[in-house]
Amino acid sequence: MHSFFNKYSQVGKFTAYKLPLKSLPVGTHTYDYKLGGQFFKDMESPDVRDADVDVHIDVVYRDGAYDMTFKFTGEVLLLCDRCLDDLHFPIDTTYHIVVKYGDEYRDDSDDFLEIPESDNYLNVAYMMYDTVSLAIPIKHVHPLGKCNRAMSALLRKHRSTVPGDEDAALEEQLIDEMDSMPDGVADEAPARPATDPRWDKLKDLTEN
Repeated sequence: MHSFFNKYSQVGKFTAYKLPLKSLPVGTHTYDYKLGGQFFKDMESPDVRDADVDVHIDVVYRDGAYDMTFKFTGEVLLLCDRCLDDLHFPIDTTYHIVVKYGDEYRDDSDDFLEIPESDNYLNVAYMMYDTVSLAIPIKHVHPLGKCNRAMSALLRKHRSTVPGDEDAALEEQLIDEMDSMPDGVADEAPARPATDPRWDKLKDLTEN
């Protein structure tokens, strides 16, 4: 993780995330940040469309070491891989690392970092980005029964023409559960406009 964010530690967009480690007195110090959509846009995140994540950092400096604990709470907005609707994914995770000054940059493990004496600041932007990214599962899907019903039906129709689709069984289970729901329950969300480009692409797939 560390070599990635160290490479970009001086990127102008993330100067607000530089902690003045060299000037901290012995004791406990706290920092708070809010990660919004712009943060992930600047990181060129391929998955996060928006975000509202609070980050609390405790830095305990003693015996020449900076013991740092990050606490993340909030949510990120993703795109459901199954129905293409918005997916609000909760973030509740922590990250711990010990930082020391030394002769050169060294990151032997994910929980220890040595930085050169010449670095007065430590940029934690990429630590925070990596931690949130690792908290997001590879597959972004709503719980069964929570997907957009009409969109899922179109996807099932299209996927049925693709042999060996590993999601076929799960898709069938999803639609069966939706079909068993009382009338109106699955349709509580307002219908999407007919001009939604995601719908248009699916319709093109099913018509061709």
